Amino acid sequence: MKSLSFQNGDQIPIIGLGTWKSKPGEVYQAVLSALKAGYRHIDCAAIYDNEIEVGKALKDALAGGIVSRKDLFVTSKLWNDSHRKEDVKIGIQKTLKDLQLDYLDLYLIHWPVSFKKGVGFAESREQFYTYADVPLAQTWQGMQQMQQEGLTRHIGVSNFNTEKLKELFAIGGQGPELNQVEMHPYLRQEKLVNFCKDKGMLMTAYSPLGSGDRSISSKKSDEPKLFEDHLVLSLADKYKVSPAQILIAFSVHRDIAVIPKSVNEERIKQNLEAGSIEFEVEDFKALNAITTQYRFIDGTFFTGSKSPYNLSDLWEEF
Repeated sequence: MKSLSFQNGDQIPIIGLGTWKSKPGEVYQAVLSALKAGYRHIDCAAIYDNEIEVGKALKDALAGGIVSRKDLFVTSKLWNDSHRKEDVKIGIQKTLKDLQLDYLDLYLIHWPVSFKKGVGFAESREQFYTYADVPLAQTWQGMQQMQQEGLTRHIGVSNFNTEKLKELFAIGGQGPELNQVEMHPYLRQEKLVNFCKDKGMLMTAYSPLGSGDRSISSKKSDEPKLFEDHLVLSLADKYKVSPAQILIAFSVHRDIAVIPKSVNEERIKQNLEAGSIEFEVEDFKALNAITTQYRFIDGTFFTGSKSPYNLSDLWEEF
């Protein structure tokens, strides 16, 4: 499988298994099936509330000789309630215990939004910290310390725009090595991609299939459907693959890691096989020229009248 290289030469497999929305009772088998199918990149997060079960799958796969630790790449993320410097270590230690690992390959700040300790999802102004309360610099210094202590080999961020990334690079020391954001043909994020590449950062695309399985309450009635896009369907027919495979291959061809989620064994295999699709130049150009622009994970759950944060704290403009 194709991999991307960090600046020190370490490799991250370009296709990984996403575990967001994978339910307890399903995620164990999904991770095990993925590792048996050849995946070596598993993407996790504390807030997904399934890392204990993911950890059981990793332990069994390692004990059973399905994969060795040195060939496994595991990512997790620091939740919003652990942004104070003294809380960063608590966050990563809980994740390592749940995943039954001695170290992570990559640890990310999940969002540039801070909650008070113990808050899952802030619902009132009193449950948030502001940037004045907990500057991003403080959180990043905690991340740098985790890397220095060997608890994670690489550090990065998720859902950070160029302005927030500039803040972190200005701190000095190890800068962010990867930025994980929503990306697909309807949200190509060219400005952000170019900035990250100029900084020597890698990128990972989440929700590459449009996150159609997220809760009804977070969807808009008129949102577009990537699986029904005419070009995506025509290319799936041309290359004799599924629309999902076309969407995954789109990120692969951009040299962007991609983490489609599935708990279906056959789809898990198909998603990995998407890495072998070779687009003709004109087809790839056509995907890059789609005019529809849409963000499925819009971040409004962190903004509004009860929050000190705005959407401009999260996203680039289209």
